[in-house]
Amino acid sequence: MTSEKWLYALATLLCYALLCGTIAWQHCNRQRAARRRVDALLPATPGVPAWWVAYASQTGQAEELALQTAQALHTAGVPVRLAPLSQISLADLQQADRLLCIASTYGEGDPPDSAVLFARQVMASAGVTLSHLHVGLLALGDKTYAHFCGFGRQLDQWLMDRGAQALFDRIDVDKSDPDALQRWRQHLAHLAGTSDLPDWEAPALQPWRLRARQHLNPGSAGEEVHHLELVPEHAGAALPEWQAGDLVQVEVPTAPGEPRDYSIASVPQDGAVHLLVRRTRRADGSPGLASGWLTSAAADSATVMLRVRAHGGFRIGENADRRLILIGNGTGLAGLRGHIRGRLAAAGPLADATTVRRPDGVAPMWLLFGERNARCDAHYRDEIDAWARQGWLSRVDWVFSRDQVERLYVQHALAEAATSVREWVADGAAIYVCGSLEGMAGEVNDALQTILGEDALQQLAADGRYRRDVY
Repeated sequence: MTSEKWLYALATLLCYALLCGTIAWQHCNRQRAARRRVDALLPATPGVPAWWVAYASQTGQAEELALQTAQALHTAGVPVRLAPLSQISLADLQQADRLLCIASTYGEGDPPDSAVLFARQVMASAGVTLSHLHVGLLALGDKTYAHFCGFGRQLDQWLMDRGAQALFDRIDVDKSDPDALQRWRQHLAHLAGTSDLPDWEAPALQPWRLRARQHLNPGSAGEEVHHLELVPEHAGAALPEWQAGDLVQVEVPTAPGEPRDYSIASVPQDGAVHLLVRRTRRADGSPGLASGWLTSAAADSATVMLRVRAHGGFRIGENADRRLILIGNGTGLAGLRGHIRGRLAAAGPLADATTVRRPDGVAPMWLLFGERNARCDAHYRDEIDAWARQGWLSRVDWVFSRDQVERLYVQHALAEAATSVREWVADGAAIYVCGSLEGMAGEVNDALQTILGEDALQQLAADGRYRRDVY
């Protein structure tokens, strides 16, 4: 190799090392800021009892409400300890005086992934007395499910059965019902002895423009799937900050006040919010309100009212330097694509990822994705194949259920790759699952339990190494 090539290679290596150092520094700064935010809530005077504010969150809403609750109480002069339910032990409950808990429900009455260990260990403890504990509980749910607010109700019943005293009747929230959330704030104000708690309504929806829309699966046996790109409507307006794993809430003109959540398939470095939307059908055969409007009824360059919503439970968190096993089906590829693009953007310019090999210092990713037919439903295949050629994706398992007589799904691919899954997890990999709640998510969870063991999978969830965005 000539001296010029050696110098060029050395310069490239130094630039990459500088970039990695900058990213690591920014990540550490974010961690320190988050820690300062929580530490600021702690009592300033030793011995002053703090109120626990706990949350069990699946999509990030419960976590966001818990932080707002803790900050509001702190502003009113109440010392607070904020923590996920998974970090609260039986000893903590036995020593606490007041507990305010925001608990969401996963699927039909199950605890969120991060609260499974608490439910199966702490809530399974026998002979526990909590008669000294004063409790206020906000249960988040969706009335379209049979077991509305199922986990929140289970938690409330468990606390009451052990003698805990209710500060007020449990508040059940259907989706983001503003009246229920207002009742929660009123109770907080009463408990804190103030009438002017800070406002913590959701940010206002902002006008965005539909810049591009592409039908990805013409000829598919399933409903239409479209790739959408949205940018702020006002030229020159800055993009909001979001991270891979976050969501947007979109309001449809025919359904004001009822925004729909969609996984973001891009990162800010893309310069636009990318969505992957499947048109759904209602019982009478008509298109779903939101999906029908986004995929066809909205005109080109239409104004779309939306806001970005943090999804702490599906962000990269402490897994930025880990191997990733990304599992999903259908439009769940959106959330997985966001994480892939997030890792590519952290390593260098996104545009170079299809032509530049993955540096040795960047942890590899493994994608397992399921759809109906390879001919029509291999969404984003060109870019995924390019990432695989360059080693960013060290393995890609495409699973097409209808390309053979026997129906095959991602859980079958997982079972066949059990040895590799165990090896990746042993090497520190994190597992991210995105897609349909019915069928895929449960079957994949069962497959992972078989491969890794139920206790090990629960521990991965408690450690933030098993994260799901399912709907």
